[in-house]
Amino acid sequence: MTGAGNDRVDEATRLVDAAPHDVYRAFVDPDALAAWLPPEGMTGRFEHFDLRPGGSYRMVLAYDDPQADPGKTGDGTDVVDVAIVDLVPGRCVVQQVDFPSDDPAFAGTMTMTWTVEPVGDGTRVTVRATDVPSGISPQDHAVGLASSLAHLDAYVTSRS
Repeated sequence: MTGAGNDRVDEATRLVDAAPHDVYRAFVDPDALAAWLPPEGMTGRFEHFDLRPGGSYRMVLAYDDPQADPGKTGDGTDVVDVAIVDLVPGRCVVQQVDFPSDDPAFAGTMTMTWTVEPVGDGTRVTVRATDVPSGISPQDHAVGLASSLAHLDAYVTSRS
């Protein structure tokens, strides 16, 4: 289901002190992705992972404190179903993201485009989300995107 009529766009950018190929590798390696993608206060695990155009993955995100946040899916968890739209090796990952939830505010398909661009000795990473479900507040999304980008930065710089 697509977010018909939803023109909301959320975007975040971070400069990372690592080579673009190292950053891109963190987007396509399941262990790396599970390590850095979950925002602060959450951990993630894959139920399946098939990263190729036409492939998909399902990640279960668990809140560190399920009492404080019951989650979109329930039992202190958020589940994300991700369809891979496109991969441009070394440059870009385009995904369509769905949140299985009984709450209609989280219905619809959000498109997330992650781009990697060389800048000097480092990399500019930008994530652009379109058709963001109304149940995700702009403030919470900004915090979550910034947190994931900070985790990505820490992950790749610790390995380069």
